[in-house]
Amino acid sequence: MSTQQWLVIGQGDIGLPVTNKLAQQGYSVTGLARSARSDYALAEQANFIQADALKVSAEQLQDFTCITIIVTPDEYSTSGYNKSYLSICQHLVQLAEQLPKLERVVFISSTGVYGQNKGEWIDENTTPATPERDASKVILQAEQALQQGFADKAVIIRPSGIYGRQRLMRLRKVKEDNKDPIASADWSNRIMDSDLVTIISKVLTIEAPKSLYLATDYLPVTTLQLSAWLSQQLQQSPPIVDDKQTAITGKRLHSNIPLAWLEFADWQAGYSDILQHQQD
Repeated sequence: MSTQQWLVIGQGDIGLPVTNKLAQQGYSVTGLARSARSDYALAEQANFIQADALKVSAEQLQDFTCITIIVTPDEYSTSGYNKSYLSICQHLVQLAEQLPKLERVVFISSTGVYGQNKGEWIDENTTPATPERDASKVILQAEQALQQGFADKAVIIRPSGIYGRQRLMRLRKVKEDNKDPIASADWSNRIMDSDLVTIISKVLTIEAPKSLYLATDYLPVTTLQLSAWLSQQLQQSPPIVDDKQTAITGKRLHSNIPLAWLEFADWQAGYSDILQHQQD
């Protein structure tokens, strides 16, 4: 254990909890971000590097055996994704030959790389990634750069829609007085943010991870069904069905996450937890 060193690039809403979780579990971990962390509440096991991931040197990275990339763009545009996801992955690939201790590179991607939008079932083995959005195409290019540069050392995690106790967009929508109509058959997929942190931590530390994980819970749900359930729980007026949008849209993801890794195996368990903590 003492020879293993973990680096978490990106210290945002997911990266910081991952760093903390690894530290609390006794792993030697370092977080890296451009901004200082004055409220960096980490165990003694953790360190912090304030640096730009696009400029970090091989010398700074040479002792790490496992690196994970958990970043978001400065701006949600194709250019923003290029300057974050893709550029960071390409920079690491350029340093690959100078990092002999590196055993694993884990990249937090997105299920947005699946462009399917007719209610199709998606799985890890048979479904090709055919992104439609330009930003998703850039994320897929970042995946491919790591896979080409690091071969079987590269592990990809594709999360679905992240929600949690502080991510309350759906609750706010349900409480609106003037509700927007909702399509009757628009499929969606979710993963609780705390479960995503667990998933990433597991993939970083297990002996033989898969090359690809679909980080999503076990039960896709239509936006209408979710909204109707939340409306009932919150004693709000039911959602308005959009009669003009009758086609089946969205996609349904087959999770390949071990059930034991998930505290919230489906959206109902997750939102029940959120509602309970809203009332506390």
